[in-house]
Amino acid sequence: MTPIFANLQAVKARIDAAARACGRDPSAVSLLAVAKTWPAECVVEAAAAGQRAFGENYVQEGCDKIDQLRAAGHSDLEWHFIGPLQSNKTRPVAERFDWVHSIDRLKIAQRLSEQRPADLPPLQVCVQVNISGEASKSGCDLDQAAELCRAVAALPNLTLRGLMAIPAPAEDEAAQREPCRRLRQFYEQLRAEGLVLDTLSMGMSHDLEAAVAEGATIVRVGTAIFGARDYSKT
Repeated sequence: MTPIFANLQAVKARIDAAARACGRDPSAVSLLAVAKTWPAECVVEAAAAGQRAFGENYVQEGCDKIDQLRAAGHSDLEWHFIGPLQSNKTRPVAERFDWVHSIDRLKIAQRLSEQRPADLPPLQVCVQVNISGEASKSGCDLDQAAELCRAVAALPNLTLRGLMAIPAPAEDEAAQREPCRRLRQFYEQLRAEGLVLDTLSMGMSHDLEAAVAEGATIVRVGTAIFGARDYSKT
């Protein structure tokens, strides 16, 4: 058993236990393996262990990895872009990725919609909300998110699936749950207002239990699967 295989099993066990602890079906929570800064070989190793959905934060790195893996015959993997996205880098994301979690302004969504190739299915997208109000974090303000969600939902070539957030780090589970709860409540408000949503992308290696307890449907885990990152190589 390789370290990545063992780590994947451990993370899945955490998700399973967290879901059962709050009365949720573990199958309602999907694991997104965040492979940023890790080479394609690590993705291949995770795929061999049964993982199919992978997240990337950097446009060039992610596109290179997708191209490399597809050329090697790994065409069954699902690719999620989860990092900040500049308007001049939307085309390669629209052309290669299956999901984008990090839409924080309408211009980005419009460009993705315009640049999505006609022979591909709609791009699955989430609006990123800066739920903790951190100046250093991407995401739209909560008081602007409803308007953005409605505008994104109306665009062709995109399917609005839900919301994404990166809450401020916190040590205890009660503090971790609070921003996740606010995102879930906002999500439920949007659904009550008629938006068809099914995705809450929240929770990472350190706080996935809190996120699952508050309704996460996708948890984005990198370090607990691939190990600590060396950003000097990026």
